[in-house]
Amino acid sequence: MTTSLPPLQQWVDEVTELTNPDRIHWCTGSEVEYEQLIADMQATGTLSALNQDEYPNCYLHLSDPTDVARVEHLTYVCTENKEDAGPNNNWMSPADGHAKVDALFDGAMRGRTMYVIPYCMGPIDSPYSRCGVEITDSPYVVVNMKIMTRMGAAPLERIEREGKFIKGLHSTGDLDPERRFIMHFPDELSIKSIGSGYGGNALLGKKCHALRIASFQAREEGWLAEHMLIMGLESPDGETHYIACAFPSACGKTNLAMLIPPHSLPGWKIWTLGDDIAWLHLDEDGRLRAINPESGYFGVVPGTNAKTNPNAFDMIRHDTIFTNVARTTDNEPWWEGKKDGEPAFDWQGREYDPADGKAAHPNSRFTVAATNNPSYSKLADAPEGVPISAIVFGGRRARLAPLVYEAKDWNHGVLVGASVGSETTAADAAEVGVIRRDPMAMKPFCGYNFADYWTHWLSFPDRTDKLPRIFHVNWFRQDGEGNFLWPGFGENMRVLCWIIDRCENRIGAKETPVGYLPEDGDIDTSELDISAATMRELLSIDIAHWKKENDHFGEYLDGFGARVPEALRAEQQRVAEELNQAL
Repeated sequence: MTTSLPPLQQWVDEVTELTNPDRIHWCTGSEVEYEQLIADMQATGTLSALNQDEYPNCYLHLSDPTDVARVEHLTYVCTENKEDAGPNNNWMSPADGHAKVDALFDGAMRGRTMYVIPYCMGPIDSPYSRCGVEITDSPYVVVNMKIMTRMGAAPLERIEREGKFIKGLHSTGDLDPERRFIMHFPDELSIKSIGSGYGGNALLGKKCHALRIASFQAREEGWLAEHMLIMGLESPDGETHYIACAFPSACGKTNLAMLIPPHSLPGWKIWTLGDDIAWLHLDEDGRLRAINPESGYFGVVPGTNAKTNPNAFDMIRHDTIFTNVARTTDNEPWWEGKKDGEPAFDWQGREYDPADGKAAHPNSRFTVAATNNPSYSKLADAPEGVPISAIVFGGRRARLAPLVYEAKDWNHGVLVGASVGSETTAADAAEVGVIRRDPMAMKPFCGYNFADYWTHWLSFPDRTDKLPRIFHVNWFRQDGEGNFLWPGFGENMRVLCWIIDRCENRIGAKETPVGYLPEDGDIDTSELDISAATMRELLSIDIAHWKKENDHFGEYLDGFGARVPEALRAEQQRVAEELNQAL
């Protein structure tokens, strides 16, 4: 397989001349190709088969110990004007960026096969999808891209028809951390990544394309590329609402995407359309619709068990690629929090010794097709996407944020999203605490200046009056002894029900300076061992604490200078005035 598109063939030829591979393979995306690559990697030791009786078609990949996570300090956005990249990104000029990595790509594929991977982010026939081509020397990347994207012949046909694609060049290089860079060139719609085989650095369709480059495309084209899960909530009478949720890491994002409703809410169903990324477009009627650009999950596996995430636990028992987990004596995958079995070999392949640290790497992963998920929705493949009723932001705050509240309007919702944060240490009741700001959960992934990104978000009310409502949730509120007040997991469905009732105007709310809160008794707590006093604490706000929080966020905005949109400043000041009045 080659291509009839001259710009694509020219680029492949240029990369071939630069990297000097022994062979070139155009990926078809077929099952035969996948099985051959799996067999080849087993022969070279890149992959090893796990217990095929208990984990059929499951394999283990062990990374170089220096190459186990995203490297944000080595990730750059390359624009002519440094301000266009913003203080939220590492910056390098395009000329310097190309020069630095091209020197490392020179001859980097000598002795290796160069794989050309045409792929589509999103359903093949969707007008909201975008295509790319990744060139790599890693067969591990190829098999993961097959799971995570629509890859092969069909995307190539679309690329040739449309004549445009994102260029992604990747090589594992020599895996030297000093020779590792992930460069993004948004004006050129291209990515260059060298020196890493880890997912987020090497699967260029994922964070690099679907968020950093796509967020830039989205601003230019009038849509949103967001670090959001997409889920459907079907009520007992068949009414379905779709919500998109953005949470920083360690805030329960994957667990929420695959939530199983509690027994006390019979008849409710949850449909998972995506656990990580959402592309949101306005349709012809002005409604915001979402597609999941991915077709699989690349999830963190430690902590996953039959209680925390039953769907994920079940779906990774077959047809899964594990990365950097431990193994048992029976050659089954093992990780901390699995609640089953004991580790015999750690994530580096050594005999397990607790003195060496955790058996599975804390960032160990699973790659699995979305169709493995028991709550998979066929609408994940719908070209038209799904209509979004609510956007939900969340963070991890011990004392500040209530269990749930609703923004007063879209602009206020942008403020809520922009101020998302998690506490790096437990906060004293009278202090804001140590906050790691992660606006819209996009801090590592926005491909341009955050101030311009907020301006783009604020442009949507000028284009439609049918925008979804915006909410904030916090499953992590604690009492004075550090105990969580809310049970979480499946019980979070109770909060989602209140959100849907608000979207349908079926229920009132209590207005406060920070937003609309549930009235007493409006969140169903039947069969929960939770007192009325605890619920009041979960849904309370400390005005003095919030005033410090709002002031702190105002100082955060100062770091983005004159580009901060006036409408966002006005919202922050409006909230400040209402808090002062409340005091």
